[in-house]
Amino acid sequence: MGRNKRIALAVLAAATALAVVTVGPAQAVRVVAGNLVLNFGGGFAPKKLPRTHDAPIKFWGWGSIATADGSQPPALKRLIIEYDKHGHVETRGLPRCTVRKLENTIVRQARRRCPGAIVGAGLGKATVKFPDQARIPISSPITIFNGPRIKRQPSVIAHAYTTVPAPTTFVVPIRIQRIRKGRYGYRVDAKIPAIAGGYGSPTFGRIKIGRTWNFRGRKLSYVNARCVGGRLQARGQALFRDGTSLRGSIFRPCQVRR
Repeated sequence: MGRNKRIALAVLAAATALAVVTVGPAQAVRVVAGNLVLNFGGGFAPKKLPRTHDAPIKFWGWGSIATADGSQPPALKRLIIEYDKHGHVETRGLPRCTVRKLENTIVRQARRRCPGAIVGAGLGKATVKFPDQARIPISSPITIFNGPRIKRQPSVIAHAYTTVPAPTTFVVPIRIQRIRKGRYGYRVDAKIPAIAGGYGSPTFGRIKIGRTWNFRGRKLSYVNARCVGGRLQARGQALFRDGTSLRGSIFRPCQVRR
């Protein structure tokens, strides 16, 4: 996928916001920087987990990007998320997909090419605003595939496809990096491709991750976690093409399974 030219944006070029918020299961985090408004949330199941060893879970997350005055938001450039260290990703015996298999495919074709590698799915929305034209809403199902190992660490490949303003396939490889930063043990750093030559801005996304399979007589789960300190947590940073940076943290309660 070739690089698209980026549209220059000057508004909020130096704005940075920091929010660390404790919320309940049904609540969301709201972060505001000038005219830009970011809402996000997520959760996991089951809530009862062992304290001393990891157990299978599924988790989900969502986020929305808007402006207070209703104008076109700046385009998202990168999304960095760090996850709680009390867990792990399992890939033994799980089929892998590759960027090459997914290039130039629509959603149905991509899922047929690597059905055994699918570990998550969701939805993405954006708006495209060309000069002197009304905004065009676009959307696409998102599919998350187990990818090849990158620097000995697991990876996923995010796939999306849209026909507006022209047929375009988005294939984004993302490494799941092991880190040592206090409570956080994993990081994903997703570089968001330019939409419609830079005239498009992501406005909403949701994703659910979870997969189980059998390997050598054992049932394995893609995502696993344990309950330490009564919570699991994550924090994220959204970087926009105009220089804006928004940060937020989210905490979700868990219970120790007896």
